[in-house]
Amino acid sequence: MDRNKRSRIYLIVLLIAIFVVYTYRENQPKEVLIQGTTMGTIAYNIKYLDKKQRNFKMQFDSLLKDFNQALSTYIPSSEISTLNNAGRVEFELPYFHEVLEASNKVHKETNGAFDPTIGQLIDAWGFGDGKLIAPDSAQVDSLLGFVGLDKISYNSEYAALDIPGVKLNFSAIAKGQAIDVIANWLTKQGMENFMVEIGGEVRTRGKNIDGELWTIGIEVPDEKRIGGLFDALHLENQGMATSGNYRNFRVLEDGRKVAHTIDPSTGYPKMQTLLSATVLAPSCMLADAYATACMVLGKEKSIELIEADPTLECYLIFADENGETTTYLSSGLKGKTVKTENGE
Repeated sequence: MDRNKRSRIYLIVLLIAIFVVYTYRENQPKEVLIQGTTMGTIAYNIKYLDKKQRNFKMQFDSLLKDFNQALSTYIPSSEISTLNNAGRVEFELPYFHEVLEASNKVHKETNGAFDPTIGQLIDAWGFGDGKLIAPDSAQVDSLLGFVGLDKISYNSEYAALDIPGVKLNFSAIAKGQAIDVIANWLTKQGMENFMVEIGGEVRTRGKNIDGELWTIGIEVPDEKRIGGLFDALHLENQGMATSGNYRNFRVLEDGRKVAHTIDPSTGYPKMQTLLSATVLAPSCMLADAYATACMVLGKEKSIELIEADPTLECYLIFADENGETTTYLSSGLKGKTVKTENGE
């Protein structure tokens, strides 16, 4: 074979190899990161693998805008504001009925530890409209008269307050629900690998760009070390939410520190040895609600609750009898932490 013919064959083989490599690379998914804010100033971070590298920020912002129009207490014309102010609302968006159904489920399964009708108490303790009252026992007793999901009537078309003065606040479940809204939309677009995070709550599907399960950190429950990593978990097609009193609290005029977790049964903020509760659930909305309920229930009752439900897992951080920080991992999480020196 002459030199020219060999050169031509070599060139053809080289071109074919280049074409194969190029085609392979073009067909591999690429990571897209979309960031923004919602619910006022809460940051969101959304990662997904997409061969076409499409930018869905406009769609995400539109979905979140509609979501806020349903459930934001800071928007006077929202559906929840209409209900709280007028006593009745006709649903125009799908989110309100969905969150009421989820709230009722968690309310029943936690014996009332999760209850979104504590809006008046949230405001009174300075975690809602900003008007800190620091109520005395008589005021607390009075406000407890407006607490209870049995004081609301609703179906798929409307909601109504059976007692004037009841105020709904879904701050303990809304971030999780908003994450599910985005996650469900991505799934409908055919996205098989993504991570949606809003304000620290997360839902994942599939794997990351390295072909591994998404790794999600658990924050150190210390107000002086916000952002520090305590441990991390591999999340597999689940929602994950953490609740704790180390970040969101108020200091009263008399120097007392009060937590944002309010016990619906007593009307008072719940400060206890349970420092933070991380819950994994099929949806982030449920994870968010159960994490809040755990902070009301405390360690022992939380363990009983989670272990009785095969769809839930938990990672609890608490202070033991000696004041030392320790952890409890539910049975399904044993051996699944990434940074295990803090785990069991």
